[in-house]
Amino acid sequence: MKRKLLAILLTALMVTGCGAQKAPASSESTGAAGDGDVSGKIVIYTSMYDDIIDAMEKEMKQVFPNLEVEFFQGGTGTIQSKIAAEMDAGKMGCDILMVAEPSYSLELKEQGVLHSYKYADADKLMFEYDPDGYWYPVRTLNMILAYNPDIYDKSEVPQTMEDFAKDASVKGMISMSNPLTSGTAYASVVALLDKYGEDYFKALGQQNVAIESGSVALTKLETGECKEIMILEESVLKKREEEGSSLEVIYPEDGSIPVPSTIMIIDDKYSANANAKAAEAVEEYFLSPAGQEQIIKGWMYSVRSDVDKYPYDAAPLSETLKKAIPVDWQKCYKQREEIRTMFQEYVTVPES
Repeated sequence: MKRKLLAILLTALMVTGCGAQKAPASSESTGAAGDGDVSGKIVIYTSMYDDIIDAMEKEMKQVFPNLEVEFFQGGTGTIQSKIAAEMDAGKMGCDILMVAEPSYSLELKEQGVLHSYKYADADKLMFEYDPDGYWYPVRTLNMILAYNPDIYDKSEVPQTMEDFAKDASVKGMISMSNPLTSGTAYASVVALLDKYGEDYFKALGQQNVAIESGSVALTKLETGECKEIMILEESVLKKREEEGSSLEVIYPEDGSIPVPSTIMIIDDKYSANANAKAAEAVEEYFLSPAGQEQIIKGWMYSVRSDVDKYPYDAAPLSETLKKAIPVDWQKCYKQREEIRTMFQEYVTVPES
């Protein structure tokens, strides 16, 4: 697969074996994203926060005044289950998908349900994208560690992903999201599995790591019930900006795990509104500098090399990528069930 990375990113987020498959129809991007000529309706399934969606809806009404845009928000597991049920029925309820990580895009492309759109500025994207135009990175999430400096000194908590699973001083006082329902948590499991092997998860289980939502983990961090949590950076930055929280991000010395979340268009044969023209315009808007500004306002990183901004109180993405732990997206896709089973074998996961 064609790689579109800045020189500084050559050591980060190397994706193994994402082979491209040729497919029929494709469209070429033709210009600026969004205008009054774009009309009808589209539905977008996404895992972004509700309040970020609210802000984007307002912006999109300005960009596309004659287009009705409806969002459905849910975690990756929820969206995948919804899509699976809809595919069984032969028709999806969405026109665009914005999911947490690329492996699901690989799966849907292979199943032949995506629409190809060649984005003209793809060479400005810092992360891998499908050369046939079936999916592109649209926002960058970053899995980090976090602690509460009001209760614990930074020297009292692990500074690496490895020690998060092995430092006995935090046993029973750590938390992470559920990889069975969270796409970013699952991607992080794959990255850590490749870096440290299955023993890492045996150690996590012995640490009595709590598997719970990010909101619950943040509350435990604030009360001191948790000494450290593994969580998306955006969750901490959001609390710092909106609530003046003192919770702090730790960029692990052995690497954080950046996850480029993808955007893709459903083929008109399967989509809710068969409105590929509008979906192309919306996808192009999200990938444009203007759309990326909205991503940054939502505490996520831009995927464009020519957008020199980053979220509130965040380290520059170029710095975190220097020590990033890479994710093998083909492995994420092809070995999904085996990896989830492995995780459940070593770590106690609450019943859904």
